[in-house]
Amino acid sequence: MTEDPERDGARMSFKGRMAYGDYLGLGDLLTSQHPLSDAHDEMLFIIQHQTSELWMKLAIHELGAARAAIIAGDLQPAFKMLARVSRIMDQLTGAWDVLRTMTPSEYTQFRHILGESSGFQSHQYRMIEFVAGNRNLAMIRPHEHRPADAKALWDEALRPSLYDSVLGQLRAAGFDVPARDRLDQPHQPDPAARAAWLAVYRDPVRHWSLYDLAEKLVDFEDYFRRWRFNHVTTVERIIGFKRGSGGTSGVDYLRRMLDVVLFPDLWEVRTEL
Repeated sequence: MTEDPERDGARMSFKGRMAYGDYLGLGDLLTSQHPLSDAHDEMLFIIQHQTSELWMKLAIHELGAARAAIIAGDLQPAFKMLARVSRIMDQLTGAWDVLRTMTPSEYTQFRHILGESSGFQSHQYRMIEFVAGNRNLAMIRPHEHRPADAKALWDEALRPSLYDSVLGQLRAAGFDVPARDRLDQPHQPDPAARAAWLAVYRDPVRHWSLYDLAEKLVDFEDYFRRWRFNHVTTVERIIGFKRGSGGTSGVDYLRRMLDVVLFPDLWEVRTEL
């Protein structure tokens, strides 16, 4: 017998009611892909980057909420949010596997129509870095043609970062860790912070919440690094060592970015344990 969901209680008519597509705005979402060529793989390229931007939007949402919770000393919800961000980074990493099904021959069919657009110009990617604490003010310049995006990055650069909020929790626990004078600069290794983390890691039972918080940040950065690494290998596989469409040196530039560390104290303390 053919299944009729209505007999199971499913609503089948939605005139005047909110349906799935209405709630999600699918009319706008699924019509926002506008290939500029006849190349089959351009649709893959567009959707790959659009979905990545959606995941980044969620990551920014979670990181901001985690920071607010940490500042308030409400660490348990922050743990859940940071764990979710790590899973988002895992999703972003896996998405490169789909893009890698596109060969160099297929990409060259439409690369020329990208002009100077590049993932380098993603203001949401930059926002994730700024929230975490990797703040390079020169990176705001590519967004100056969109004043709202540039202002959001400037505003973020002047706020305590996610890691600044974590250092605040070290101070609240009695550790002598100075606040930074220049919030608009990237985090540099801090001997006082490293000494505090060393004490936390040597006695995790006594400092369990701080210990767990530190590991949540390391998880986040671990997955963030995997995402960046997969980006490098995907770019090299598809365009080799050509210059990036946005003008960077391409793979060479991306490889240098792999050396950027978001939370240097948490990585350096491992050598001392």
